[in-house]
Amino acid sequence: MDEQTTRPRVYLIESMSDIEETTLRAWLERQSGSDGHEPQAVRVSADEFADVCRREDDPLLVPLRVVWRPRTDQPDGMQRVRESLLRDPLHPGPGMQRRILRREPARCEVIEGDPAPLSDLRRRLAEKGGGSLPDFVRRQAALTLERAERSLLGTQYKVSRFVVDEMTDTSRFHTGIHELAARLDLPAALVERRARGALDEMVAAQSRRAIAVWDQLGRYFSRAYRLDVDTSRLDELRELNKEHSLVFLPSHRSYLDPLVLRPALLANDLPLNHVMGGLNVSFWPIGPISKRSGTVFIRRKFDDDEIYKWSLREYMRYLLTKRFNLEWYIEGGRSRTGKLRPPRFGLLTYLAKAFQSSSMSDVYLIPVSLTYDQLYEVGAMAAEAHGEAKTKEGLRWLVGYVRAQGQRHGVAHVNFGRPMSLAEYLGQGDDLRLAVQKTAFEVSHRINEVTPVTATSLVMLAFLGIEDRALTVSELRAILGPLVDYITVRRLPTAGDVDLTNPEVIRTALRTHLDSGVLRCFDRGSERVFYLGRDQHLVAAFYRNNTIHFLVMRAIAEMVLRAAADQPFGNPLEDGWDEALRIRDLLKFEFFFSDKDAFRDQLRTELEIIDPLWRENMRDPAHAEKLLSTAPIHLAHRVLQPFLEAYAVVSDQLLRTPTDEKFDEKAFLTECLSLAEQRRLRQQIGSRESISAELFTTALKLARNRGVVEPNAQNLEGRRIEFDAEIRTQVDRVLRIRTLAHDTLDQVVGE
Repeated sequence: MDEQTTRPRVYLIESMSDIEETTLRAWLERQSGSDGHEPQAVRVSADEFADVCRREDDPLLVPLRVVWRPRTDQPDGMQRVRESLLRDPLHPGPGMQRRILRREPARCEVIEGDPAPLSDLRRRLAEKGGGSLPDFVRRQAALTLERAERSLLGTQYKVSRFVVDEMTDTSRFHTGIHELAARLDLPAALVERRARGALDEMVAAQSRRAIAVWDQLGRYFSRAYRLDVDTSRLDELRELNKEHSLVFLPSHRSYLDPLVLRPALLANDLPLNHVMGGLNVSFWPIGPISKRSGTVFIRRKFDDDEIYKWSLREYMRYLLTKRFNLEWYIEGGRSRTGKLRPPRFGLLTYLAKAFQSSSMSDVYLIPVSLTYDQLYEVGAMAAEAHGEAKTKEGLRWLVGYVRAQGQRHGVAHVNFGRPMSLAEYLGQGDDLRLAVQKTAFEVSHRINEVTPVTATSLVMLAFLGIEDRALTVSELRAILGPLVDYITVRRLPTAGDVDLTNPEVIRTALRTHLDSGVLRCFDRGSERVFYLGRDQHLVAAFYRNNTIHFLVMRAIAEMVLRAAADQPFGNPLEDGWDEALRIRDLLKFEFFFSDKDAFRDQLRTELEIIDPLWRENMRDPAHAEKLLSTAPIHLAHRVLQPFLEAYAVVSDQLLRTPTDEKFDEKAFLTECLSLAEQRRLRQQIGSRESISAELFTTALKLARNRGVVEPNAQNLEGRRIEFDAEIRTQVDRVLRIRTLAHDTLDQVVGE
């Protein structure tokens, strides 16, 4: 006979309501043997449970639980949120339980967790390093019941319970504590207390009720958007997730990002992620709910806290070992410009170290692009870029933010990039720091690779780079028609099934920007014209920049042609390549460029689109000038002008900054904002989007890289002059391309 059949069986039950106990007792009666005796059942919270754990006849322990399936017909809107807050959809109260049994008895079910002999549990506890057997059995019973519930309720209810107990009740934890105490020269008891405190603070103490509530709140908060999910890679992700943890690394555009990605994953049979978030958004009531539904709140700064860093690394190792999926935003914070920010390496470094110390064969990184047709918070971010203080997150801020979502703002696009094997990328060298950096930049590259071109971004591209000029419908068509042709030739990804050649698509995008106030319309003259609203340049740039990464190489190719027209190229290939590299180096902190070999191939492709015979013709400045003047589109001024003009503000301000005094970055950036505002008033800057603390900060990063910031450096004044001259050369070239574009537009008006 089977050993489990002959072994004495003990059912382990939890605390429950009277109705649940009646249901469970009826179930147990149906399990009675031939002698008619009801099987033994013991509450894991009762005193006799300890006696069970001391038994010598090695009983088979079988966890039991009564579960209540959620209702299949869900109410809509705010009613759904209220019901979630007032009622636990998975653990209804006694009155609701009675109604369910009367009306929908199939929603009530008794489930069994995987049975285990007591001897096997004793052995597993010993392998973990010892501890309390009753506590260990309770945890294992709860965990196996969680797995049984997932088969009924779905992957969104996969939860990690008893995490701190499981982590700290092991020989690995205690060994690590003593090693850390010795290294820090601190008492082991103090180190353990601080480590437990750090774990209590960061560990996502999940509950099914919080998960259900957060799902309902998330739907309500993000109700302004229709979800557009690219499903082409989801089969691959589900297959990878069978054996490996997945780490989702999305772009960060909005506070809504986690609420947009979450339903996209759950609707496609991928489990709930553990989202690594900052403590700045852990305020009541969102903080407690989100922490209990998968959010891991991490301190913003902990560089000097070795105990906290060790605890975080051990927690991430635990999550990988248990094959939970993770999620965080590799940019570190929301993009203020609409394009991807440089990656942050901190959490990726902790992940790499956690993976290397685990027994997992691999972990896969999943780049994710999140894009919005319209976004409520862009206006606030634009104001911050102009120097206004950031509004602190809190309850009052949250109420205003949620109210603002009451109006439909369009579509949220979710696109998944090519998965990356962490083991493969970490195995490319012995320098972990360098491997992490290369991995992070590759993630960013793959996010850009799948960030789609949207109609709303193209409309904004048309209105930027033309000063404050209003456009007629025919002028818009003249700008966007060749641009759509270029996108088609490049086979660039577009959002969903959007057909950019369809005029109605552009008209819809135009109406969207009119409704939001980014664009205004004047229709009292002979012809209706459209123009950017007051102080809307940075907002418009945010939407344009969703697409800008696809256009940078075309802009650089135009700048190379401008250089070839200004001075003869003796060797077209080498001279053109050197010019492209100079621009690449100037913008290396602004955009993600491929390695030099791929960059060279991309430049050749762009030049061949402009002129298939560019190699033979590049020596002739007149031919280069003709290519530029007759080109159907000009993108250099639309893509590069705001960045180069902002850089020119920084280089000019550096010339005004003493070379022998301590550099004050905050005061310097304030002075840059004032100088840029003055230049804008004098029409020496083409657009208010160049007046941006975000762009000035990046320019200052470049200046530091060139060694022209810190005082008392050798020949600092001379090198600042050279730096300023280099930027001014590029600004002059991009403005001359802008003039060609305006001339082309004037020809449309004259026709």
